[in-house]
Amino acid sequence: MTRFRTFTELVLTRTAELGAEDAFIFLRDDAGGSAPEHLTYAGLDREARRIASWLQDSGAAGRQVLLLYPSGTDFIKAFTACLYAGAVAVPATLPTEQGQHFARVSGILRDAEVRAVLTDSANAPEISAWLAAEGMTDVVCLATDDVSAGDAGAYTETTVTPQDLAFLQYTSGSTSEPKGVMVSHANLLANEAAIQRSAGTTAESRFGGWLPFYHDMGLIGHILHPLYIGGSAALMSPTSFLRRPYRWLRMIDDHGVTIGGGPNFAFDLCVRRISDEQLSTLDLSRWVTAANGAEPIRRETVQAFTERFAPAGFRAESFFPCYGMAETTLLVSGTPLGLSPVNRAVDPAALEQGRLADPADDGRSRTLVSSGVVHAEDFEVRIVDPETFLEQPAGGVGEIWVKGESVASGYWKRPLTNEEIFDAHITGADGSPDEGGWLRTGDLGALEGGQLYVTGRLKEIVIFAGRNLYPQDVERAVQSSDSSLGLGSGAVFSVETDREHLIIVQEVRASAVSTDLRAVATGAQALIGKEFNVSAGNVMLVRPGTIRKTTSGKIQRTLMRKLFLQGAITPLYEVLEPAVREVVADATDRPLEAAV
Repeated sequence: MTRFRTFTELVLTRTAELGAEDAFIFLRDDAGGSAPEHLTYAGLDREARRIASWLQDSGAAGRQVLLLYPSGTDFIKAFTACLYAGAVAVPATLPTEQGQHFARVSGILRDAEVRAVLTDSANAPEISAWLAAEGMTDVVCLATDDVSAGDAGAYTETTVTPQDLAFLQYTSGSTSEPKGVMVSHANLLANEAAIQRSAGTTAESRFGGWLPFYHDMGLIGHILHPLYIGGSAALMSPTSFLRRPYRWLRMIDDHGVTIGGGPNFAFDLCVRRISDEQLSTLDLSRWVTAANGAEPIRRETVQAFTERFAPAGFRAESFFPCYGMAETTLLVSGTPLGLSPVNRAVDPAALEQGRLADPADDGRSRTLVSSGVVHAEDFEVRIVDPETFLEQPAGGVGEIWVKGESVASGYWKRPLTNEEIFDAHITGADGSPDEGGWLRTGDLGALEGGQLYVTGRLKEIVIFAGRNLYPQDVERAVQSSDSSLGLGSGAVFSVETDREHLIIVQEVRASAVSTDLRAVATGAQALIGKEFNVSAGNVMLVRPGTIRKTTSGKIQRTLMRKLFLQGAITPLYEVLEPAVREVVADATDRPLEAAV
C-alpha cells in the first residue's frame, strides 16, 4: 500500500486492475424487491472520468466541490470524480427540507468557498434555486446522472501531491459555524493503513453498511476502505435501516459481509426490532468484525446483541469496539481481531475523582468497555490533565491527546482554533512544554494495560457539588427507572443560577404518553437521588424525537442545553425548580436564536 503517494493514484490503479469486479452493491429502498445495483471498478472509473472532465472544464480543479446526494452510487461516482480532477470534495447532508439541515448546509457552502455543487437530476432544480436564493450565482451545479455532461475520453490526469487536500469533512455539531476538517491524501492513506492493521482487512473483505455517506465512518470506513484494499461493499440507506433493521442483517447474510458496523443505537435497535421469526432466517457467522464506534461503548449493548444473535452464528469476539473522530481522519484504536471486548469494572466514586479503581465493598460499580488498543506505528496517545496539561499516570482519567500521520492539519480557515486544538503542548515534570503537535480530542478517557477506555466528553461533564458526573450514567439510570422511558433517548446537563442545577430531559414512549407522567418524573428523581446522592429537582418529559443527535447517533447535550435555556423545548410534563424556571422564562422574552 505504501507505494501510492495519493489516494487518487491508488484508485486509478485499483480500477485498472479490478475492472470487471464489483466495487459496490447498493440495495434500493423500494419494497418491490428490485435487484440491487452493482457498480464495478470499471464502471466507477468510467463515470468518474466523465464527471471529472466536467469539473476540469468548469474550473473546479483544486477548488472545493459540494456533494449533495441521497444514498446511492451517484455519490460514490461524484466523490471519485473529485479525486480524479484534483478537486476537494465536501460531502454534506442533502438539504431537501427547510430548517436544521438547510441552515447547516448553507453554512458549509459559504465556509468552504465552494466552486461547484454536484447532485442528481431529482434534486438539481431545488439545489439550483437554493443557490440562487443564497446569492451564489458564481457556483455551478451539475446533475451527474445526466450522462451527456462531461466526456470520459476528455479527462486529463492531474498532478496531486500527498499534502493536497482530498476532502473537507465537516463535523457534526451544535453551532451555526460548521468546521471543516482538512483531510489530505497523506492523512487518508495513513488512516486507511491504520484501519487495515487494526481490523485485519484484506481484498477478500466485504463491507456492509447503512451510515450516511457524508459521515466519516460511512465515507472512510464503508466506501473508501474497500477501494483501498481492493475489496467490495454492500450498502443501503440510513432510512432503509431505520425503517426495518432486519434489512441490514439480511444484507450481511445475503452478501457475505465480513465487516461493518455503526453506533451503539444501531445494535440496540436490532435487538429490539428483529423478531424471533426473522432471527431464525439469519446466518451471521461470516460477520467477523462488527464495529461499534460509540463514545463510550455500552456493555449492555454488546452483551444484549451477542446473546440475541448467537443462535444466528454471531460470536462475542466479532464485536469490534473502536475509537476515532474526523480530526484523526477516522480510526485511532480498535479491538484486536479475534478477541472479545475487554470490560473493566470500576468504582464510580473513584471515576468521578479522575481515576480507575476496583469497585468498593459497597457494591456500586460501573463497567467500562475498552475501545481497543493503539498501534504504535499509527499513533501516539497520551492522557492529559485538561487544565494543567500534565500527563496522567496509567489509570488516570484525563483528556485524550493524539499525534500521528492520520491527524489532520486543522480546520478550514480556523488558524486560531487550530493552534489551540491541533498544536497542544504537554507540560513536563520541570514545568516546560514539549515540542507540541498534539491534537486535543475533547474526549475524556484513561489508558490501562494497553487498553484505551473512553469515559465521556470533556465539555459535557456535569460538575455538581464538586463531583464530576458523567451524563450518560445519569441518562441510563433515568431510563431504567420506569418502563415508559426505557426505549427513549435522554439528555442530562447542568444549568447555573446562584448554584448548579441538574437538568434531565427524557423522551417518553408514544404509547406511554397517557400514563401518569408525574409519577414517572418523581420516580426518576428518587432513583437519581438514591444512586448518585444528588438532587434531581428538574425533570422534563418530552415526546419521542425531541432529543437532538448527530448523524452517528450521539446525543447533542450542548445543543439540548441551549434549546432548554431558550425555552425551545416543548414538554409533556415538567417539574422545575423556581430558579431554573425563572431563567427559562427570562429567555423566552428574548428573540430565539436559530438552532442548528
